[in-house]
Amino acid sequence: MASQIVELDRIALIPLSVSSLCTARSHSDFRYRPTPPAQSNFQKIRFNLDVNGNGVQGLSRIHRGLLVNQRRRVILGVASAEQPDQISSGELANEEVQRGNQSLGEGDIDEEHNRKTSQLRKRIIFGMGIGVLVGGVVLAGEWIFTVALSTAVFAGSREYFELVRSRGIASGMTPPPRFVSRACSVICCVMPLLTLYFGQIDVSVTSAAFFVATALLLQRGNPRFSQLSSTMFGLFYCGYLPSFWVKLRCGLAAPTLNTRFAASWPLLLGGNTMWTVGLMATLISISSIIAADTFAFIGGKVFGRTPLTAVSPKKTWEGALVGLGGCITTSVLLAKVFCWPTSTLSAVAFGFLNFFGSLFGDLTESMIKRDAGVKDSGSLIPGHGGILDRVDSYIFTGALAHSFVKTFLPLYGI
Repeated sequence: MASQIVELDRIALIPLSVSSLCTARSHSDFRYRPTPPAQSNFQKIRFNLDVNGNGVQGLSRIHRGLLVNQRRRVILGVASAEQPDQISSGELANEEVQRGNQSLGEGDIDEEHNRKTSQLRKRIIFGMGIGVLVGGVVLAGEWIFTVALSTAVFAGSREYFELVRSRGIASGMTPPPRFVSRACSVICCVMPLLTLYFGQIDVSVTSAAFFVATALLLQRGNPRFSQLSSTMFGLFYCGYLPSFWVKLRCGLAAPTLNTRFAASWPLLLGGNTMWTVGLMATLISISSIIAADTFAFIGGKVFGRTPLTAVSPKKTWEGALVGLGGCITTSVLLAKVFCWPTSTLSAVAFGFLNFFGSLFGDLTESMIKRDAGVKDSGSLIPGHGGILDRVDSYIFTGALAHSFVKTFLPLYGI
């Protein structure tokens, strides 16, 4: 159907842009009354246009070609003209729509760029702050290190049980009761403290497992095996495994005799006795994990082509190999700086073990989040997500590092 143009003497009604409404002068009084469409998913809009001039009324119709997708508001400007040129109203409206879509697209791109820049800035600032804080806590050791670890464990266990209760996981199983989840979070928080006090963790884990199993069996209703399994894994994942960092940092108290920092370290800060095997192993392990994550991210961005696993689609084999190289390199360099371990082969093996422990922990947490249907485990740390999103690479690594140093390094690598 051809588009219609309403003529009144020598006055043509032409669609104009919004800006032209401010300056255009009309030689006739007019008003329009839009008739709402009968259905929400309309195909065309009908306008009744009444023009008060010489007693003439006109009726104009906007055809299907003039409509805007996604129900955007159509604004028509009506002004006077000296000559009624034959202008296609459909072409003018389409041009206006294209300009609007282009401006909206540019605005969305700018907004997305600003959002990513702000998020990256937050990640860098909070990441540097967390790094300085963790470094000071590791150097302090003993109760300061243990209390800080217990605080992180409590926050991480709360996030874990919230993930278990999320819609994605709870739809296929029965989550544990809330009082059991809260009790398990407290038990996980206490485990590192008991590890430092007693020097071992076996008794606390056994007692906690017995308490949780009894509470689940005596609850109202029918106990489910899914409740028991998810709770026991929570005790293991959030409480037992992180406690090995206490055994690694505070349990391996043998001094590193060859460390060049020991002789010049101030007595007020602990003197040469502070530089123990546990401190060296903890510093090298944490630094290697940071290097592994950083190099894997950069390598995946630059060289990433082959997906590593369906659990985390963004991880690639190329990024993993670059992360492995960065982790081993960092471990060897720090071993040369700290003069521990004295064997280069032991440093390479230590870096290799740290990388696979961090990768396995990262993939495990990604699997839990994938089943829960969430991107982040929480929002505790701005720009980083939850506490589990930041410490997932360290959960399994502490146990592997402690076992490696205590079992496979002769004389603890001194």
